[in-house]
Amino acid sequence: MQWKNRPNGLTWSGVIKNEEAKREAAAQLAAELQDGQTVGIGSGSTSFLTLQALATRAEKEGLSFTAIPTSIEVANACSALGLRITTLNDARPDWCFDGADEVDDHKRLIKGRGGALYQEKLMMSAAPKAFIVVDQSKIVDRLGQNFAAPVEIDPAALSLTFEKLEGFPGLEEVTLRAAGGKDGPVITERGNLTLDLRFSEIGEDAHTRLKQMPGVVETGLFFGYDFELILAG
Repeated sequence: MQWKNRPNGLTWSGVIKNEEAKREAAAQLAAELQDGQTVGIGSGSTSFLTLQALATRAEKEGLSFTAIPTSIEVANACSALGLRITTLNDARPDWCFDGADEVDDHKRLIKGRGGALYQEKLMMSAAPKAFIVVDQSKIVDRLGQNFAAPVEIDPAALSLTFEKLEGFPGLEEVTLRAAGGKDGPVITERGNLTLDLRFSEIGEDAHTRLKQMPGVVETGLFFGYDFELILAG
């Protein structure tokens, strides 16, 4: 029997765009690591490359660190790299890093294409210092310019949420995210569904208004977070 895509945690499951530039940014961020730290690991290909860079530096220089992963895929990578893993229930990160789908001039983010936005937001709230690593394609003049804003909802609230979204300011289109490898919708890391919201304009109160809807677990609108932006390339 031959495995065509046997997971080993050491290779990314998809194509990584602008990989060389992202690897350079990952190496830059790996220089932040100090011995004995606990680091929050974001999700997505950029975070995966940064995790590899951290592990490489730690091995070369005899450093140790503990990882708090935000997704199953990243947790598998941590295990494959032989890293200690913990959770936010047992520890707090000294710092964290993640990627983003979009960043605007006001340092507002859209995140969550990977289905781990809830854990990512918990991590950024817990860490005293955060880094967001993106390439130039993720810098936008208007938030929502290239990507929809994901909203994680309880499956029991699907129909109700569609009703509540009627007439939402600036909202043009709502799509239940479909899975690529199975029939039916994408299931998030927390067992919920994702709605992708296309806006003509995303208001400052959009996140707050969405979170007030019963059934909305979290949004991919990251407003008001303090972070250092690292531009790849």
